[in-house]
Amino acid sequence: MRNTRHLPFLRILLVTLLMSLGVALAPPAVAASAVAPVRVMPLGDSITGSPGCWRALLWNRLQSTGYTNIDFVGTLSHQGCAQAHDGDNEGHGGELATNVADQNLLPARLAATRPDIVVMHFGTNDVWSSIAPDRILAAYTKLVEQMRASNPDMRILVAQLIPMNPSNCTGCSQRVVDFNARIPEWARATSTSRSPVTVVDQWTGFSTATDTYDGVHPSASGDEKIAARWYPALAALLDKGVPEDPGPGGEEPACTATFRAVSSWQGGYQGEVTVTNASGARVSGWTATVVPSDGVRLTQVWNGTLTATADGKATVTNAAWNGALAPGASATFGYIAATPNSSGTPSAAVSCTAGAATS
Repeated sequence: MRNTRHLPFLRILLVTLLMSLGVALAPPAVAASAVAPVRVMPLGDSITGSPGCWRALLWNRLQSTGYTNIDFVGTLSHQGCAQAHDGDNEGHGGELATNVADQNLLPARLAATRPDIVVMHFGTNDVWSSIAPDRILAAYTKLVEQMRASNPDMRILVAQLIPMNPSNCTGCSQRVVDFNARIPEWARATSTSRSPVTVVDQWTGFSTATDTYDGVHPSASGDEKIAARWYPALAALLDKGVPEDPGPGGEEPACTATFRAVSSWQGGYQGEVTVTNASGARVSGWTATVVPSDGVRLTQVWNGTLTATADGKATVTNAAWNGALAPGASATFGYIAATPNSSGTPSAAVSCTAGAATS
């Protein structure tokens, strides 16, 4: 057998000699870095955050079924659930989706955590506060726009809310039903091929009598049901992986739309919608969808072409002169809407799709 006792010393001597002669030594090979984990943000209020044990159940089920390269993210950490899990989340107790949108609270939270996927159960406090579904959905739209500004490839899971029947809110139960009924159409209008919005039914089969401890917040059985509903939808997104950056010239067209009430009067109002190119390439045209309050109908549009349906939903396509938009550029169209005399503050859920990108 060879005597190898002096090999380490000889290696050190050889390296020292080569370095003294000015010979550059290549660094040792480094293993390829692991694929970055998919970052998932649980977003909502106390049902998500405190203690939010459905997040622990969901996390552990994902881990046990092979989805290990994930990272739950949020500016909040564990909030009381004793089960071991990645507790980072964005479930702020008492928050209203409308307040988060109105106060622009989400962008800083997104910047701090950079999620790829958002899992959102948000709006219970808004419904409890008797805020109209149109206003909550307008807030949803703004939050989605902010998510896409953070990450154009954001994938978004939105819950139809679990039932609510607290003893001190007799109307809450029906208001949840009414709001949930509006979510699927909003999601269809808001979803894009690049940044899909998927509705997850958390309402069906959930009992406030057996699955909550106070008519609002989930008990252990409620946590099990919520996690079970999120799991297949989230797993399907994880199976697809994080979209790769398409690079220059390969980016899909994308746009955002925002609503503003210009003026109102008894029986009508004037609205304005601004469409902005949210992609890195020029787009050749756009189509905006306007879903006004129940009973409201668009009667006149300028700077666009109106197509309306019997249920009040309207689509507006660009005019000949304002369809092509450079990255970050905007076009605005206005409209007149007829409203019932009992209609409140003007509001509308708006979204848009962009035409094929041009060079």
